[in-house]
Amino acid sequence: MFKREILLELNKWKDKTFRKPLVIRGARQVGKTTAIHLFSKQFDQYIYLNLEKAEEREIFEQAYPFSDLITYLFIYAGKKRNGGSTLIFIDEIQNSPKTVALLRYFYEEASDLYVVTAGSLLESILDRKISFPVGRVEYMAIHPCSFKEFLYATDQEPLANELEKAEVPSFLHNRLIALFKKYATLGGMPEVLKHYASGVDISSLASVYDSLIQSFSDDVEKYATSSSQAQYIRHVISNAFAEGGTRISFEKFGNSDYRSREMKEAFRALEKTMLIRLVYPTTSIEIPSTPALTRKPRLHVLDTGLINHVRGLVGDLVFNEIISDTHRGIIAEHITGQELLASKFSISNALNFWVRTKKGSNAEIDYIIQHKGQLIPVEVKAGAIGKLRSLHQFMDQSPGKISVRVYQGPYLVQEAITIAGKKFTLLNLPFYLVHRIEQELDKIMD
Repeated sequence: MFKREILLELNKWKDKTFRKPLVIRGARQVGKTTAIHLFSKQFDQYIYLNLEKAEEREIFEQAYPFSDLITYLFIYAGKKRNGGSTLIFIDEIQNSPKTVALLRYFYEEASDLYVVTAGSLLESILDRKISFPVGRVEYMAIHPCSFKEFLYATDQEPLANELEKAEVPSFLHNRLIALFKKYATLGGMPEVLKHYASGVDISSLASVYDSLIQSFSDDVEKYATSSSQAQYIRHVISNAFAEGGTRISFEKFGNSDYRSREMKEAFRALEKTMLIRLVYPTTSIEIPSTPALTRKPRLHVLDTGLINHVRGLVGDLVFNEIISDTHRGIIAEHITGQELLASKFSISNALNFWVRTKKGSNAEIDYIIQHKGQLIPVEVKAGAIGKLRSLHQFMDQSPGKISVRVYQGPYLVQEAITIAGKKFTLLNLPFYLVHRIEQELDKIMD
């Protein structure tokens, strides 16, 4: 089933003893509303309200007691207050700050109701118009579809189920890698996968990608603070997908004459919409891993498929023998980061990478993850173990003894030695198992 992973997470929320109203966060077009519509089938009653509609926004704007509001809400929806389990989904909630404030009363006075909210532009205005009731709501982040969701969307459910086994059968490796290449080409935007699953050829999806990018640009006025910032944000959107996966400079970004300050503000505004992430490097080898904000960040965008489309790479990855050979491995690194983000629904889930502080050194580790009190280096490579020079340099400095290589080869845990002679354990993880990296690390640590 499409959106199965999200539905499983929503069910965990549904079954909590002390459940709070749930705020869904995520960029537009990642399938937030579709997921909740599917989720609603588990309830006796479903009330859907879109606060872009004045009449539905007005329900929450009146100055009557909360108990009366609930009564009127059910009357408006044509439902019964005692009609069984009821899911209330308030979409585009950013249009009514008063509704946001009322969420605390759903928690305190109507805990029998299941309340979910979302807003496609919610993240861009959290800090200047809306304050959520602290301690009265909980959050869930939704990202573009993961590789497992891609398998469900393309009628490969038996393979998706195999990925949940303690050990994935080795005879499925080549099949899973071939499908992962298609996923790395297409990305995980639901609209793209919907068309692809219906039989549309990969080469014919350009208009779908174009419409997605245009929809992001169309919303600029809704979250820009001024007409000049809207201009800067549009410039970033026009160039961000082509630069996705690379380290960027704010000054004159995208061959412009814009100053660093102007571009920084535009990037920060877009970060709030969750269309992009600025991933800063760390020089730490131990927790806490503090980002070095004075160094050039790596630009991570919403979806790898959008990068491929803008760069004209769609189709290339499918036929390339080694994913990492395409565009200097940028796409392989980016899709790995996308899988790491999609593996969790926490809004605090973040990406980090490592650089060496030694002058003249270009040592860089693609990702650093914090797990059980350790910093674990993750390199996205296809080469032999002896060529993992940056990883060796990190391990020589680090007190840790575990590292990860993500690649196209088979699952393998091996004992390795750095160039300087330090022994460590190397977890070789095929791309299709990135989503369970923490589970695999637990096996080694235990």
